[in-house]
Amino acid sequence: MPLKKSWVVSANDADHPFPLNNLPYGVFSTEGSDPRCGVAIGDMILDVTSAEVEGLITLSDEPLFDLPFWNPLMEEGPAVWAALRNRLTDLLAESSEARGDIEPMLVAQDDAEMHMPFAVSEYTDFYAGRNHAQNVGTMFRGAENALPPNWLHIPIGYNGRASSVVVSGTNIRRPWGQLKAPDQDHPAFLPSRRFDIELEMGAIVGTPSDGPVTVQEADDNIFGYVLLNDWSARDIQAWEYQPLGPFQAKATATSISPWIVTKAALEPFRCDTPAREFELLDHLKDCGPMLYDINLSVTMAPEGKDATTIARTNYNQMYYSAAQQLAHHSTSGCPMNTGDLLGSGTISGPTKPERGSLLELSWGGKEPLTLDSGETRSFIEDGDVLTLTGAAKGKGYTIGFGDCVGSVLPALENPYAR
Repeated sequence: MPLKKSWVVSANDADHPFPLNNLPYGVFSTEGSDPRCGVAIGDMILDVTSAEVEGLITLSDEPLFDLPFWNPLMEEGPAVWAALRNRLTDLLAESSEARGDIEPMLVAQDDAEMHMPFAVSEYTDFYAGRNHAQNVGTMFRGAENALPPNWLHIPIGYNGRASSVVVSGTNIRRPWGQLKAPDQDHPAFLPSRRFDIELEMGAIVGTPSDGPVTVQEADDNIFGYVLLNDWSARDIQAWEYQPLGPFQAKATATSISPWIVTKAALEPFRCDTPAREFELLDHLKDCGPMLYDINLSVTMAPEGKDATTIARTNYNQMYYSAAQQLAHHSTSGCPMNTGDLLGSGTISGPTKPERGSLLELSWGGKEPLTLDSGETRSFIEDGDVLTLTGAAKGKGYTIGFGDCVGSVLPALENPYAR
């Protein structure tokens, strides 16, 4: 599919993340205004809430964009999603006759503040990247026992905290928790010393379900995707995770990029999941290409200094797709709600520069990274800014997500000190 031309000139740059082919959904505000729904087009944002009020977008008898999140549209399902995308394309295409009506509703992205694009209902994080699981397992159990016996048969996951999902640009406070060194008899309550990132993609459920769904039905129910950083306190997790898995180590924050890239925009970039040692059970079998070819990268910038790219990888490295994860999530009869967020799990490639966490990049702290500034890092230090980026490259165009950024603040004073 070639670049679709828009009368918004900046959208026609082959390297711009928001061409007419993309049309991602976000929530924005400007000085003195309340947050409202918008669509990115080039360097601008189309105020969709105003377009609906003025009758330029009509999808339902009731307004869908009068609230500052996209959940009402998400609930409407694929037919309405497609109708909106077609209408936006008509309004913004180079040949559009509506330019005079729409142009006053454009806002420069530089003048806008971004907010959470949807209300998160529930959050589930998976452990579904083969290279990441292999690396972490090798560090802690040795190469022979790196993968648990169930890993090649089931997408492992856990239920996280929807309340601490935040939009890009939100500062992240270093957490306190129980830490225990191997040579100590008892834990101590301290700020995390091994604070980390996890480079992930997040899939957003649009159409709800009540009962088991197939992989194809699960794929149909997914509304779109965001970049996702599941901040992780590795030292807190090491002490708490047995026998029930992550808890406070993952509850600090989960950052997402500000724009929801729809599944429709990503269709040209579908690719297959990898070859498998074991045939998956029927409820997990692929029904076509279910992953996406999306280039991903991570940069780290010490406070006040230039950023260093510390990792480059691709979403196609996943072992299980979001549709397989969602289908598996439903097998117990678990209802899936509009606004549910599924984290892919850390995305790492087969080589060191492709590792999506500092835990892997520094091999548990034994091999510190050297940044362009000359400083070294094993884990995140206060003041560091971590930025996740992602883009799919088409024929003369780019589908981007907007950066997923978080700056780490020092831990609070001990809240329990007496």
